[in-house]
Amino acid sequence: MSLARETAPPVPDVFDPRRYADGVPHVAYRTLRDRHPVAWQEEPEVLGWPAGPGFWAVTRQADVVRVLKDSEVYSSYLGATQIRDPDPDDLPFIRRMMLNQDPPGHLRLRRLVSRAFTARRVERFESVARERARTLLGRAVDRARSGDGTCDLVSAVTDDYALLNLADVLGVPERDRELLLHWTQRVIGYQDPDEAGEPVLDARGRPVNPRSPGMLRDMFGYAHQLALHKKSRPGDDVMTTLATDPELAPAELEMFFFLLTVAGNDTVRSAAPGGLLALAEHPEAYDGLRSGRFPLGTAVEELLRRHPPVLSFRRTAAVDTELAGQRIRAGDKVVVFHASANHDERVFTDPHRLDLARSPNPHVSFGDGPHVCLGAHFARLQLRVLYEETLRALPALRTAGPPRRLVSNFINGLKTLPAQVT
Repeated sequence: MSLARETAPPVPDVFDPRRYADGVPHVAYRTLRDRHPVAWQEEPEVLGWPAGPGFWAVTRQADVVRVLKDSEVYSSYLGATQIRDPDPDDLPFIRRMMLNQDPPGHLRLRRLVSRAFTARRVERFESVARERARTLLGRAVDRARSGDGTCDLVSAVTDDYALLNLADVLGVPERDRELLLHWTQRVIGYQDPDEAGEPVLDARGRPVNPRSPGMLRDMFGYAHQLALHKKSRPGDDVMTTLATDPELAPAELEMFFFLLTVAGNDTVRSAAPGGLLALAEHPEAYDGLRSGRFPLGTAVEELLRRHPPVLSFRRTAAVDTELAGQRIRAGDKVVVFHASANHDERVFTDPHRLDLARSPNPHVSFGDGPHVCLGAHFARLQLRVLYEETLRALPALRTAGPPRRLVSNFINGLKTLPAQVT
């Protein structure tokens, strides 16, 4: 055995979702990038979820981009896109979602939904988002000043901001909007007891996948009711466009509603407090943004790089292949880690420094390749507006205690962000 092999550091675990409750494991990511860029990860039983066969963790930016762009070799369809394998009986159902398909079927569905998510519709929404951000921040400041001078920016601002914006674009009536948050927490936060609540167990006492048909029945029933409502009372919203599209089958409409509700909500719901936390931790950057020293557009990209909303996505090798010198067999799970790629020293100079003027900034926070986030334009608009209004509402942005993070190896979420209001 060579000395290099004897002294090589062990492969750190970046699978256990409980690790992420303490923060993104950047030290472990660095070890993987430097010494094990495509590393085998065990998949033991965690939090009641059964053990899996293991997977390859991909942590360098160039390799992450290669996997995301090459859908012929690295398939979204074969095993879907979550690390944990779905129940074999559920896989045909899960594959109906656009996120879990490969070209050419994926391209057809993407074209259909892109008709609804037009840039014109999103841009027209800006004034609504701005008024909402201003109102939520104003209420948070008023409550803080009448209390102990602190507020939780997640519960007071960013959760409602993301939820209500999505509801407006989808066309969900005001009385039903809390349902969107309930469904998002159930699907996204299933690894976190605070978010998921008591798990639903099957006959063998194992947790039921929140993406299974039975667990989504209420959401799908609502989607069809809303579609019928939009056909009789159309509006200028995404659900009206989808409900009246003759090319869209009822089962496809269900899956679009699921995807837009969960992904559309949680992208901003995760990215917004993460960006605010980064600014609170770097007061000089916040002051520079307020004074106009840093362009807001590049600042949004840097805050996304720093805190990507999604930590990981899974693909399945369709053929035997090789990546970064590692042989991968057909059927192996291949998982890319966005937060690691965004801090790769081979691409980003001094990657752990918050540089609001960083350009170019080829982060992968919205993915890459055929599955690049369809709502990225909408998300960027919401983040830009929220940060602009925060700069106006808060002369200084400081934390009032440590944030609480989501227990998840998938979503880079904050459950709380205590802030001082001065």
